[in-house]
Amino acid sequence: MTMTTDHTSATNERLFPPPARVSLTPANAALGLLDGAWWPHSRDLTRELPALTEALDRLWGRITRVTVNPHLWPVIPRKVSVGGHVVKVGWFIAEQDPHKLLLICEDVGRRDLLVVPPQTGVTAAARLMSAAADPHNTLTATGLMAQEAARNAAEIDRTLEEEWESEGGLLATSPELPGTPTGFPRQAVGV
Repeated sequence: MTMTTDHTSATNERLFPPPARVSLTPANAALGLLDGAWWPHSRDLTRELPALTEALDRLWGRITRVTVNPHLWPVIPRKVSVGGHVVKVGWFIAEQDPHKLLLICEDVGRRDLLVVPPQTGVTAAARLMSAAADPHNTLTATGLMAQEAARNAAEIDRTLEEEWESEGGLLATSPELPGTPTGFPRQAVGV
């Protein structure tokens, strides 16, 4: 048996990392709790930060520092080389929302982005990125993530209920005692 493995996509990804997936509040909007969202492709900051900071350097001026909460990042580099300059990377445990990335820019100062987890589905990521970029958003990064988790839980409940109803929506009854659910002892149902 012959097997062919394509290494070009992995090699190309190392040489040309995928572009940053970012959604930002409009430039003329009042500053809110968040300035937008970032949906990284992985939890590898060394790989992900260059594409993000290059994209934001063009919009906000040179990014000089980035901080994260280490709960969601397995490895945090001390610095990352980006387009001819170095971005220092730091972390705060207690002070920083775990779902937020803080950026310090030369021209505009501090900017805060919601970090959408890489494994998030496309629809949920789109909702989160849109909400974080909404200048009228009043939720923190963790608040937006909690809202999305609640929405996801409600969708799962609704799906399970629809599935339950499509299958008859009732427990099978015992042939010995009509109206008694199978598997329940007679005492449990008041007999």
